Amino acid sequence: MTDSPDTIAARFAGSLGSFTLDVAFTAPMQGLTALFGASGSGKTTILRCIAGLARLPGRLSVGGEVWQDDRIFRFTHERPIGYVFQEASLFPHLSVRDNLRYGQRRAARAGAQPTISESDTVAFLGLDRMLERAPATLSGGERQRVAIGRALLSQARVLLMDEPLAALDLNSKEEILPYLEALHERLAIPMLYVSHDLSEVQRLADTIVLLEKGRVIATGPLSDVLTDVNLPSARRPDASAMLDAEVGEFDARYALTHVSVSGGNLLVPGRIGEPGSHRRVRVAAADVSLVAERPSATTISNVLPARIVEMRPLDDAQVNVVLQLGQDGAGARLLARVTRRSAEMLSLAPGQQVFAQVKAVSMLRRRAAAKTTPPVARRATAKSRGWLP
Repeated sequence: MTDSPDTIAARFAGSLGSFTLDVAFTAPMQGLTALFGASGSGKTTILRCIAGLARLPGRLSVGGEVWQDDRIFRFTHERPIGYVFQEASLFPHLSVRDNLRYGQRRAARAGAQPTISESDTVAFLGLDRMLERAPATLSGGERQRVAIGRALLSQARVLLMDEPLAALDLNSKEEILPYLEALHERLAIPMLYVSHDLSEVQRLADTIVLLEKGRVIATGPLSDVLTDVNLPSARRPDASAMLDAEVGEFDARYALTHVSVSGGNLLVPGRIGEPGSHRRVRVAAADVSLVAERPSATTISNVLPARIVEMRPLDDAQVNVVLQLGQDGAGARLLARVTRRSAEMLSLAPGQQVFAQVKAVSMLRRRAAAKTTPPVARRATAKSRGWLP
């Protein structure tokens, strides 16, 4: 495992009580990397090791800078991290403003150079109307937004999030998710995000580290891991493929939006964003059927040419089929779940050209409301201050 300014490289092996961890992975120094797995798989332990809150034998480098090896161990206060816990853990005797400034004071004591200002953070997270309020008067989602703001203002090189939505009810989760999406789009520092909720991971992550019983069983781009039929994620009832899409024109007559993905085009009900904007598309394996020839008459609007890449039995009745879209089979990956009977009737096999009928498409990664983005006047200096353009 080599050090690189572009990656976080982590390796930890040892026991904490009765739990044994033995992991090694790399994550990019940009975007959101999800540590995903069932409860007890080691997700939080890894995050605590990265934060220096737990110590196991191993090695950790962040952006080419060694934080731990056989000779070096930086203590938590020496690591430029922002940590967001399941519970917001705000200081109850301090106002929202003073909770935010606690993060700034911690950064100042560590000698960190400011990369994100208080005013940008307040505007970005929509905190301007609650600065003088006490934490006890805030909703769960509002408290977590303050906790994220405090972590940002600690001038972190890495933002660590330990299931930040786990303690929230459904309404509070829906309130905060757009802020996390906007954070992902505009923040220049990497985020490591612990979750056992696949829908959160599908909506937010770029890279995934798949964990099971203290081991890494897969790591890589989200779309590749989720469509790998050899992994547990493809065997779940809610198995899906994630595609990057560019929004096209809106057809007012039929209330449909055209979106393009690598290898094809889709029609999505409703008006979805502005032409030229980019969104994430989720297509469930259960919503994809296969035909050998393009149908001449069908109620399914989205029929895309594809090539079968791989097949694997799911159980006695079903088969998982991995596809790549496009006439040449070089486009985005899709996952289809078909019956064994259908697979035999169509003589499905790797390399075969087919057509994928997509019955439903979910659009993810909604952009946050305008009030959550940094002021326009500050965008010119955003990149130098930690915000992506």
